Amino acid sequence: MTEADHIIQAAISRGAKSLSENDSKRFLSLFGIPISYDILTKDGESAVAAADSIGYPVALKAVGARLTHKTEVGGVVLHVKTREEIRAEADRLLQIPGCEGLLVAEMVGGARELACGLTRDPSFGPAVMFGLGGILTEILNDTVFRIAPLTEADARAMMSEIRSARILETFRGEAAADRRALAQVLIALGRIGLEYEGVAEIDINPLKIRPDGRPVAVDALVVLK
Repeated sequence: MTEADHIIQAAISRGAKSLSENDSKRFLSLFGIPISYDILTKDGESAVAAADSIGYPVALKAVGARLTHKTEVGGVVLHVKTREEIRAEADRLLQIPGCEGLLVAEMVGGARELACGLTRDPSFGPAVMFGLGGILTEILNDTVFRIAPLTEADARAMMSEIRSARILETFRGEAAADRRALAQVLIALGRIGLEYEGVAEIDINPLKIRPDGRPVAVDALVVLK
C-alpha cells in the first residue's frame, strides 16, 4: 500500500467524509503538488514552538476532518506575530466543534490567488477545474474545466481561457506565474481523479502565486465518496 493509499484508507476507517487540511495537503504533495510549509500541533505551547521554528508572522488554523469550512467558523487566523497571540488564539480555536488540532503555517507572500480542483461529472467522469481563487471564486465564477486525463497542452489552454488570464503575467512587480508548474498541478489532479475512485472532490483554494512565480497550495480539501 502506498502512502497515498494509507492516508485515504485511514480516513475511511475512521468514518471520515473528507481529509483534514493537513492530510489533504500531505496527500496532494505525494503527486507533486507544491504545498505551503505547515506544522501540525495539539495545543498552544506546541503551536508556539512551531511558530518559532517557521518564523513570524504565521497563520494559525483549526484542523479536523469535519472542519471543511474553517473560515466560516472563525477557524483561521492570519498574520499572527507574537507568542502571546498564538497562545490566546490557540485556546479559542481548540474550542471550535470538530477541532482536532492546530496547524501552524507559513504566511505565503504574493498578491495572486488562484483555485483548482477536481469534480466528477456523472457522464464524463473526473474533471479538473482551474480559475480565479480566494474570496472572488464564488463572486466572479471565473473557472474552466477539462475532462481527465490532461496533457500539458490541455492545462496551458485552461490557463488562457479564464477571463482573468492576465493575472498570470508579470503583476505589480511580481514575476509571471510559472505556467509549467501550474500545468503539472492540473495534470496531477486529473491523475488522482483517474486513479482514486474513492476521492469525490478536491478543492485547492487558494493556490497562491509566490512573488517569484511559483504556485503553492495554501489550503486544500479532499472529499471522499
